[in-house]
Amino acid sequence: MNIPYFRSVELNYKSFGQGEPIIILHGLFGTLDNWQTVAKALADNYLVFIVDQRNHGRSPHLDDMSYPLLAEDLRAFMEAHWIYRAHIAGHSMGGKTAMQFALLYPDMVDKLAVIDMAPKTYPGGHETIIQALLDLDIDHVENRQDAEEFLARRIETPAVVQFLTKNITRNNAGRYSWKMNLSAIHRNYPAILRAVEAEAPYEGPALFLRGGRSNYVLPQDEPGIKSLFPQARIETVEGAGHWVHAEAPDVVIEKLRAFLVSS
Repeated sequence: MNIPYFRSVELNYKSFGQGEPIIILHGLFGTLDNWQTVAKALADNYLVFIVDQRNHGRSPHLDDMSYPLLAEDLRAFMEAHWIYRAHIAGHSMGGKTAMQFALLYPDMVDKLAVIDMAPKTYPGGHETIIQALLDLDIDHVENRQDAEEFLARRIETPAVVQFLTKNITRNNAGRYSWKMNLSAIHRNYPAILRAVEAEAPYEGPALFLRGGRSNYVLPQDEPGIKSLFPQARIETVEGAGHWVHAEAPDVVIEKLRAFLVSS
């Protein structure tokens, strides 16, 4: 696999607990805070890192974005923190980063957990959201409520609007801006939809958790998952949509704990 030119970046993170390391990666438009509830629960037995991926949260804004690059960011993060083997978990886009990392660096992964994501190319679905975010004149937003009302006119689901507005930050001068690098996400969106790349399967333990109300991991995706991750266990969190960890955190925590202690 040809990995494009990689410039090492220092990813923003939080850590909790002590023990074997676990690194958790958020999804598109997300931040590490999306996983703080799960991280704190797992910290009873593990050293848990939650990380902002490039162009998200407080991590560096860069022009390029692809799964090989996101995997290299993770490798550099682990080496910078003297972590040479860890459990890796990721949701949605973060799930693809986790998969790509396991395929590239299997010796650095103890166990792999992927939440509501398959290794395939997806057809899209965020175009309306991205356009609404681009159309919001963030430089002239007077208050957070104005941004919420604007986005609510373009995006039907209130929970999605609330999730997206968590990306709005305010500086000392009172001006609003995006935490995420919206232009880079827009430009690299086709790469974010793309399938992970593999020269050989990841033979280690893997758990794929899918939401029962989500269409991200379908029965027809199982052969593709098994071809790249032969030891994959595919489990369903009934009643949950794509944001499984937000809708059913207790179930996700229970399933992750059971997987991490299994032989």
